[in-house]
Amino acid sequence: MAIFSKSNVPQFSVDVYQNEFLPEGGREVNAIATVTSTGGGTIGSAVSAPHLYSAGQGPDAAVAIMVDCSGSMDYPPTKMRGARDATAAAIDALRDGVHFAVIGGTHVAKEVYPGGGRLAVADAGTRGQAKQALRRLSAGGGTAIGTWLRLADRLLASADVAPTAVRHGILLTDGRNEHESPEDLKATLDACAGRFTCDARGVGTDWEVKEVTGIASALLGTADIVADPAGLCADFTRMMEEAMGKEVADVSLRLWTPVGVEIQFVKQVAPTVEDLTGRRTEAGPRAGDYPTGSWGDESRDYHICVRVPGADLGQEMLAARVSLVVPQPDGSTQTLSQGLVRAVWTDDMAASTSINPQVAHYTGQAELAHVIQQGLDARKSGDLDGATAKLGRAVQLAATSGNADTAKLLSKVVDVVDAAEGTVRLKAKVAEADEMTLETRSTKTVRVKKQS
Repeated sequence: MAIFSKSNVPQFSVDVYQNEFLPEGGREVNAIATVTSTGGGTIGSAVSAPHLYSAGQGPDAAVAIMVDCSGSMDYPPTKMRGARDATAAAIDALRDGVHFAVIGGTHVAKEVYPGGGRLAVADAGTRGQAKQALRRLSAGGGTAIGTWLRLADRLLASADVAPTAVRHGILLTDGRNEHESPEDLKATLDACAGRFTCDARGVGTDWEVKEVTGIASALLGTADIVADPAGLCADFTRMMEEAMGKEVADVSLRLWTPVGVEIQFVKQVAPTVEDLTGRRTEAGPRAGDYPTGSWGDESRDYHICVRVPGADLGQEMLAARVSLVVPQPDGSTQTLSQGLVRAVWTDDMAASTSINPQVAHYTGQAELAHVIQQGLDARKSGDLDGATAKLGRAVQLAATSGNADTAKLLSKVVDVVDAAEGTVRLKAKVAEADEMTLETRSTKTVRVKKQS
């Protein structure tokens, strides 16, 4: 964990929401764990004005910006100009003292600044030099995103960077990854997972949504579309400001379960849906760690589902213990906070059949993300009836949960006849950017409504 002054250390809390009551014979326990990090000083000065930190005052951090320079970035020329301007804006948002590098990506990866296998340290001088170096960026060549990520990984692992620093990548592409195999890209993502986080952006509409979202998912970052290159500056500035707000790296959600308890799944459900079940690493007897990446001042929700052994009415048990942990320089881990998941067997039917509002809400949000993907895939394959049914269900779920942003995106793909019933008609013509935006943002969720 990076070293901070006492006043700047974020405080973590874990709040567990569940209906712990099970009927006779009941075995499935669901809980939502809300993890909140506060008090790190990231809201306000560190985000809106990152330069207010003096060099060395903020958390250790290193950033690699990867810019697509393939030939397609010149069609239209506004893409390459937009990428240069956006990268310059991101460099301006770097906090003093942060290590950084700029990478130009084609079918090979090249160091644009500072070069020599090194990272620069952000200050007024190096920011100016880096922006001058951007003038040398030009379009030409193919696309092999894995080479960009591997170079970023090597640079971010520099000996100049503290072992527990926040390591972050920003990646921009405008096309498909045509010059390496999907297997090569997956191998790279597997190798880079847990070493740095990465936000990925697609500019224009000629890139592959599942490639960009797959990169962000594997590296615990965000993914989005910037259909108009004119929007790149604002997006890159916002991404860098959020990266500068991260203060604790390599946070894991540790789940301990008693003998006989089986883990069904562990999913992040807010601010996006991300299944973490398959990313578990063992952390001692009956304990496993699920990666969550880097944290600033923020809150995220996780859905945990376990299967407990059967028990008699009136019995109760600890079904799971949820902890937030970070690695220490000596190889140990520090526990930041924890919460408990319980199971109580009762013959009170009202208690045992009640569904916790948070669990119900996020079950619906996860289904919403799933049926959007299914609906869009059906539409692409020509299964119009299947697409109509799935996207109709998505409209219904978005309306029920109050996910207005997703409802708005869906309305650009279907004509909504009755949102409450999920009755829709597929639009005859859909702008490619609208369909890609819906697919890219399909996993974004809304928080559960406050109960009165």
